[in-house]
Amino acid sequence: MAHGNFTQVTEFILTGVSERPDLQIPLFFVFLVIYGLTVTGNLSIITLTSVDSRLQTPMYFFLRHLAIINLGNSTVIAPKMLINFLVKKHTISYYECAIQLGGFLVFIVAEVLMLAVMAYDRYVAICNPLLYMAVVSRRICLLLASLTYLYSFSTAVVASSSVFSVTYCSCNIINHFYCDIAPLLALSCSDTSFPETFVFISAGTNLVFSIIVVLVSYFNIVLSILKIRSSEGRKKAFSTCVSHMMAVSVFYGTMIFMYAQPQTNHSMDTDKVASVFYTLVIPMLNPIIYSLRNKDVKAALKRFLTNLCCSFKLM
Repeated sequence: MAHGNFTQVTEFILTGVSERPDLQIPLFFVFLVIYGLTVTGNLSIITLTSVDSRLQTPMYFFLRHLAIINLGNSTVIAPKMLINFLVKKHTISYYECAIQLGGFLVFIVAEVLMLAVMAYDRYVAICNPLLYMAVVSRRICLLLASLTYLYSFSTAVVASSSVFSVTYCSCNIINHFYCDIAPLLALSCSDTSFPETFVFISAGTNLVFSIIVVLVSYFNIVLSILKIRSSEGRKKAFSTCVSHMMAVSVFYGTMIFMYAQPQTNHSMDTDKVASVFYTLVIPMLNPIIYSLRNKDVKAALKRFLTNLCCSFKLM
């Protein structure tokens, strides 16, 4: 773009999931239900793993933080998205956009790392059960969670700062339903090589590291399960990690679909579909996956509801 007397952008316009007026209200209710289920499911996981004494183990500690991350990721995106379905002008201020991008990056990077941490937790639990509480002690759990948040926050600050350090002139229409890196940089009228390079290296490093940890962990888990002689023992060992395997498959399946497709087939519409999955659908599915496949969580929910009913009766 040629340089001239451009007006500095002070706000952006989000095109949304669809620009068709007749779809705005139906889409509002669809995503309201999705967000409602996300909030209910993840708050339930956070509450149960916090108050139930039988869920005070490393596995549920990490599950609680995954629920916090999923809830945060959806909450950064969904409220503004829902409002835009109901209003004519889909504007977002320059600084609100920067905060939304930063918040999204914090939670998406944290989720990538937390899935790797949870895979390591299952590896230790199945491959070294006698050393489990020593290797994955409360101190180690707190350290891993703290490092995850610290790293994701640092990455988000650098990435979002680099994206908003470039100049945005005249055109301010973001072809997305939230402030994401690719559609933002497409609007810039200055050199975007640094943010593009940083984001590419950072995203690639994080994904590759996480996938390697997950694959190595589950390779060793499968070997350990095959060595168990009784079918009941193998079934019990496998059941402790099947929920995490399903969550990992859905999350990385979406990521691979988005980033591994040929550039000729790549489009912003495809990005929107993938983004809906990892910002809204997956955070809704994770509590369902972990609840339906986990007897401990279902039992804890039953105890919690029973105690709650008893409390109301005594009032």
